[in-house]
Order: sequence, then C-alpha cells, then structure tokens
Amino acid sequence: MSHTNTVLSTERVLLHTPQRIFAAFEQPNQLAQWWGPKGFTNTFEEFEFQEGGRWVFVMHGPNGTDYPNESLFLEIQPPSRIVIGHVSAPRFTLTVTLTPADGQTLLTWDQEFESPEVAAKVRSICEPANEENLDRLQALLESLAS
Repeated sequence: MSHTNTVLSTERVLLHTPQRIFAAFEQPNQLAQWWGPKGFTNTFEEFEFQEGGRWVFVMHGPNGTDYPNESLFLEIQPPSRIVIGHVSAPRFTLTVTLTPADGQTLLTWDQEFESPEVAAKVRSICEPANEENLDRLQALLESLAS
C-alpha cells in the first residue's frame, strides 16, 4: 500500500492453516468470540459473509459502553483474503491476508484510514487493540485445536 501514513499494520504467525483461520472469520459464532480488544463482547445484528454483504453489530466495552459498528464485506477470497469496509466512524478498510508458510500461516492485518490525520488520531488506540484482537483470535484457535 502506498499511503503508509494512513495504514496501521500488524502481522502474526499462527500455527494453524489458512482454512482454519478463515473459518474463524467466516463463522459468526466464532468471530463474535474473538473480535475486538481484550474485555469486549459482541452482539451481531446482521452478518452476511459474502461480497457486498453487511455486518452490523454492537461491541460492548468492559466499562459498559456500547459501540455500534457497521461494515461491508468488500472482497472475500477463501482462504487467503478478506477485505472489510468499516462504514461507521472512524471509517477504514481492513485487509486481512493469510499466507501459508511451512504448516503455519502469516496473518497480515492492514487497516487503512481515510487520511493521515485520522490514522494519527487513532493509532495509539488501534495498534494495541489490534494486537489484543489477534491475541483473542490465537486463543480461540488454540481452544478449538485442543
């Protein structure tokens, strides 16, 4: 991506196949268990996992605050790529890429915001939150594998 000042990126190597990780996005009962930073829970109102499909949900913060979210699935390429357009504020496009590597998978998480100003404003919140999100994904995958 050319606009690095608008993109927050993180990577994680997971000891699971791309298919297994993809399923944790595709299946709403799994996604609801790990989506969001530590301590958050989710209520999904609409979940259409197809290109152009809507994903409407509320993230419930550990402090009791509710955060309504609306996204669109812009691109789905099983089991290697998911692009989600977050249409409620702050608006961003999340591209998740799953690349197999020696029985493991490199997950790349690129969150592109509308402008460098928005990216700068949310960076201190989003970067640790994205790591917590991937910690929760990793924990779910471990629990399913055991």
